Amino acid sequence: MENLSLFLLLLAIIMCPIATANGPDPLQDFCVADFSSSAPRVNGYACLDPKLVKADHFSVGGLHLDGSTSNSLGTFVNRITVAELPGLNTLGLSNVRVNYARHGVVPPHIHPRATEILTVLKGRLRVGFVTGNPENRLITKVLGEGDVFVFPMGLVHFQQNVAEGNTTVLAFLSAANPGVITVANAVFGSNSPIGDDVLGKAFQADARTIKAFKSQF
Repeated sequence: MENLSLFLLLLAIIMCPIATANGPDPLQDFCVADFSSSAPRVNGYACLDPKLVKADHFSVGGLHLDGSTSNSLGTFVNRITVAELPGLNTLGLSNVRVNYARHGVVPPHIHPRATEILTVLKGRLRVGFVTGNPENRLITKVLGEGDVFVFPMGLVHFQQNVAEGNTTVLAFLSAANPGVITVANAVFGSNSPIGDDVLGKAFQADARTIKAFKSQF
Protein backbone atom coordinates (compact mmCIF):
# COMPACT_ATOMS: atom_id res chain seq x y z
CA MET A 1 0.00 0.00 0.00
CA GLU A 2 2.86 2.38 0.83
CA ASN A 3 4.49 1.63 -2.52
CA LEU A 4 1.20 2.30 -4.33
CA SER A 5 0.77 5.62 -2.52
CA LEU A 6 4.33 6.65 -3.41
CA PHE A 7 3.75 5.68 -7.06
CA LEU A 8 0.55 7.75 -7.25
CA LEU A 9 2.31 10.74 -5.67
CA LEU A 10 5.18 10.54 -8.18
CA LEU A 11 2.71 10.17 -11.05
CA ALA A 12 0.84 13.29 -9.90
CA ILE A 13 4.10 15.28 -9.76
CA ILE A 14 5.07 14.13 -13.25
CA MET A 15 1.65 14.83 -14.77
CA CYS A 16 1.15 18.23 -13.09
CA PRO A 17 3.15 20.28 -15.64
CA ILE A 18 1.33 18.51 -18.47
CA ALA A 19 -2.07 19.25 -17.00
CA THR A 20 -1.36 22.92 -16.35
CA ALA A 21 0.52 23.81 -19.55
CA ASN A 22 -1.16 26.08 -22.10
CA GLY A 23 -0.12 23.79 -24.92
CA PRO A 24 2.25 20.92 -25.63
CA ASP A 25 5.90 21.74 -26.15
CA PRO A 26 7.02 21.72 -29.81
CA LEU A 27 8.69 18.52 -30.98
CA GLN A 28 10.97 20.24 -33.49
CA ASP A 29 13.06 23.40 -33.79
CA PHE A 30 10.16 25.23 -35.44
CA CYS A 31 6.92 24.58 -37.28
CA VAL A 32 6.26 27.43 -39.70
CA ALA A 33 2.55 27.44 -40.54
CA ASP A 34 1.64 25.99 -43.91
CA PHE A 35 -1.68 27.72 -44.57
CA SER A 36 -2.18 25.81 -47.82
CA SER A 37 -2.09 22.38 -46.18
CA SER A 38 -5.33 20.46 -45.71
CA ALA A 39 -3.83 18.21 -43.03
CA PRO A 40 -5.86 17.93 -39.80
CA ARG A 41 -4.97 20.47 -37.11
CA VAL A 42 -4.14 19.47 -33.56
CA ASN A 43 -2.32 22.37 -31.91
CA GLY A 44 -1.79 24.79 -34.76
CA TYR A 45 -1.31 24.58 -38.50
CA ALA A 46 0.55 21.88 -40.36
CA CYS A 47 4.30 22.47 -40.67
CA LEU A 48 5.81 23.90 -43.81
CA ASP A 49 8.66 21.82 -45.26
CA PRO A 50 11.73 23.06 -43.30
CA LYS A 51 13.68 23.29 -46.57
CA LEU A 52 11.25 26.02 -47.70
CA VAL A 53 11.51 28.09 -44.54
CA LYS A 54 13.01 31.58 -44.83
CA ALA A 55 13.85 34.38 -42.40
CA ASP A 56 10.74 36.27 -43.53
CA HIS A 57 8.58 33.55 -41.97
CA PHE A 58 9.87 34.71 -38.57
CA SER A 59 9.63 38.46 -39.14
CA VAL A 60 6.90 41.04 -39.68
CA GLY A 61 7.01 44.85 -39.74
CA GLY A 62 4.72 47.77 -39.04
CA LEU A 63 4.11 47.36 -35.32
CA HIS A 64 5.53 50.85 -34.68
CA LEU A 65 2.86 52.51 -36.83
CA ASP A 66 -0.15 54.21 -35.24
CA GLY A 67 -3.48 53.05 -36.64
CA SER A 68 -6.70 55.00 -37.00
CA THR A 69 -8.73 55.43 -33.80
CA SER A 70 -11.61 57.11 -35.63
CA ASN A 71 -14.19 54.52 -34.63
CA SER A 72 -16.87 54.06 -31.98
CA LEU A 73 -14.39 52.61 -29.46
CA GLY A 74 -11.57 55.09 -30.10
CA THR A 75 -8.95 52.35 -30.38
CA PHE A 76 -6.80 50.59 -32.97
CA VAL A 77 -5.57 47.06 -32.30
CA ASN A 78 -2.57 45.77 -34.29
CA ARG A 79 -2.36 42.02 -33.67
CA ILE A 80 0.63 39.83 -34.48
CA THR A 81 -0.65 36.25 -34.30
CA VAL A 82 0.27 33.18 -36.31
CA ALA A 83 -1.90 34.55 -39.12
CA GLU A 84 0.48 37.48 -39.54
CA LEU A 85 3.70 35.71 -38.50
CA PRO A 86 3.75 32.04 -39.60
CA GLY A 87 6.86 31.32 -37.51
CA LEU A 88 4.77 31.66 -34.34
CA ASN A 89 2.99 28.40 -35.14
CA THR A 90 3.08 26.00 -32.12
CA LEU A 91 5.32 28.36 -30.10
CA GLY A 92 2.57 29.56 -27.73
CA LEU A 93 3.19 33.29 -28.13
CA SER A 94 1.75 36.36 -29.87
CA ASN A 95 1.68 40.10 -29.31
CA VAL A 96 -0.45 43.16 -29.87
CA ARG A 97 0.00 46.93 -29.96
CA VAL A 98 -2.99 49.12 -29.12
CA ASN A 99 -3.48 52.84 -29.78
CA TYR A 100 -6.12 54.64 -27.72
CA ALA A 101 -7.59 58.04 -28.52
CA ARG A 102 -8.70 60.15 -25.58
CA HIS A 103 -11.41 58.17 -23.70
CA GLY A 104 -10.81 55.19 -26.02
CA VAL A 105 -11.63 51.72 -24.71
CA VAL A 106 -11.01 48.07 -25.42
CA PRO A 107 -14.37 46.74 -24.22
CA PRO A 108 -14.84 43.75 -21.90
CA HIS A 109 -13.57 40.66 -23.66
CA ILE A 110 -12.02 37.23 -23.11
CA HIS A 111 -8.99 35.43 -24.54
CA PRO A 112 -10.08 31.78 -24.24
CA ARG A 113 -6.61 30.38 -24.91
CA ALA A 114 -4.15 32.87 -23.42
CA THR A 115 -2.91 34.87 -20.48
CA GLU A 116 -2.06 38.47 -21.41
CA ILE A 117 0.69 40.71 -20.02
CA LEU A 118 0.48 44.39 -20.94
CA THR A 119 2.96 47.29 -20.71
CA VAL A 120 2.05 50.97 -21.08
CA LEU A 121 4.46 52.66 -23.50
CA LYS A 122 2.81 56.08 -23.41
CA GLY A 123 -0.07 57.70 -21.50
CA ARG A 124 -2.29 56.37 -18.71
CA LEU A 125 -4.59 53.39 -18.82
CA ARG A 126 -7.28 52.02 -16.53
CA VAL A 127 -7.27 48.23 -16.68
CA GLY A 128 -9.28 45.57 -14.94
CA PHE A 129 -10.54 42.01 -14.91
CA VAL A 130 -13.43 40.27 -13.16
CA THR A 131 -12.98 37.12 -11.11
CA GLY A 132 -15.19 34.07 -11.66
CA ASN A 133 -18.54 33.20 -10.12
CA PRO A 134 -19.83 33.61 -7.52
CA GLU A 135 -17.60 36.47 -6.33
CA ASN A 136 -17.30 38.39 -9.63
CA ARG A 137 -14.87 40.83 -8.02
CA LEU A 138 -13.40 43.61 -10.14
CA ILE A 139 -9.61 43.86 -9.92
CA THR A 140 -8.66 47.24 -11.38
CA LYS A 141 -5.81 49.76 -11.45
CA VAL A 142 -4.65 52.87 -13.31
CA LEU A 143 -1.29 52.32 -15.03
CA GLY A 144 1.30 54.88 -16.07
CA GLU A 145 4.18 54.69 -18.52
CA GLY A 146 6.32 51.60 -17.93
CA ASP A 147 3.73 49.91 -15.72
CA VAL A 148 2.90 46.27 -16.35
CA PHE A 149 -0.35 44.36 -15.70
CA VAL A 150 -1.34 40.74 -16.28
CA PHE A 151 -4.80 39.43 -17.21
CA PRO A 152 -5.36 35.77 -16.24
CA MET A 153 -6.46 33.39 -18.97
CA GLY A 154 -10.18 33.19 -19.69
CA LEU A 155 -11.30 36.08 -17.45
CA VAL A 156 -13.30 39.07 -18.68
CA HIS A 157 -11.06 42.15 -18.86
CA PHE A 158 -10.98 45.66 -20.33
CA GLN A 159 -8.84 48.77 -20.84
CA GLN A 160 -9.74 52.49 -20.86
CA ASN A 161 -7.55 55.47 -21.76
CA VAL A 162 -7.61 57.96 -18.88
CA ALA A 163 -4.81 60.22 -20.16
CA GLU A 164 -5.39 63.75 -21.44
CA GLY A 165 -4.02 62.63 -24.80
CA ASN A 166 -3.33 59.37 -26.60
CA THR A 167 -2.13 56.17 -24.97
CA THR A 168 -0.13 53.30 -26.47
CA VAL A 169 0.44 49.82 -25.05
CA LEU A 170 2.30 46.66 -26.04
CA ALA A 171 1.02 43.29 -24.85
CA PHE A 172 2.08 39.66 -25.18
CA LEU A 173 -0.21 36.64 -25.03
CA SER A 174 0.61 33.03 -24.23
CA ALA A 175 -0.80 31.53 -27.45
CA ALA A 176 0.01 31.85 -31.14
CA ASN A 177 -3.73 32.27 -31.72
CA PRO A 178 -5.24 33.46 -28.41
CA GLY A 179 -8.74 34.16 -29.72
CA VAL A 180 -10.95 37.09 -28.74
CA ILE A 181 -14.54 36.98 -27.49
CA THR A 182 -15.96 40.47 -27.05
CA VAL A 183 -18.71 40.09 -24.46
CA ALA A 184 -21.24 42.54 -25.91
CA ASN A 185 -20.79 41.28 -29.47
CA ALA A 186 -21.10 37.64 -28.42
CA VAL A 187 -24.20 38.19 -26.29
CA PHE A 188 -26.13 40.71 -28.38
CA GLY A 189 -24.73 40.00 -31.85
CA SER A 190 -24.57 36.22 -31.96
CA ASN A 191 -25.43 34.37 -35.17
CA SER A 192 -28.15 33.09 -34.75
CA PRO A 193 -29.43 35.51 -32.08
CA ILE A 194 -29.96 34.46 -28.47
CA GLY A 195 -33.65 34.67 -27.60
CA ASP A 196 -34.93 37.95 -26.15
CA ASP A 197 -36.57 36.04 -23.30
CA VAL A 198 -33.25 34.43 -22.33
CA LEU A 199 -31.37 37.75 -22.42
CA GLY A 200 -34.23 39.51 -20.66
CA LYS A 201 -33.94 37.16 -17.68
CA ALA A 202 -30.15 37.18 -17.74
CA PHE A 203 -29.94 40.99 -17.68
CA GLN A 204 -33.20 41.61 -15.79
CA ALA A 205 -34.35 43.91 -18.60
CA ASP A 206 -37.52 44.25 -20.65
CA ALA A 207 -37.81 43.17 -24.29
CA ARG A 208 -37.59 46.76 -25.55
CA THR A 209 -34.21 47.26 -23.87
CA ILE A 210 -32.88 43.95 -25.17
CA LYS A 211 -33.95 44.80 -28.74
CA ALA A 212 -32.26 48.20 -28.42
CA PHE A 213 -28.99 46.53 -27.41
CA LYS A 214 -29.24 43.98 -30.22
CA SER A 215 -29.75 46.73 -32.78
CA GLN A 216 -26.22 48.01 -32.04
CA PHE A 217 -24.63 44.73 -33.13
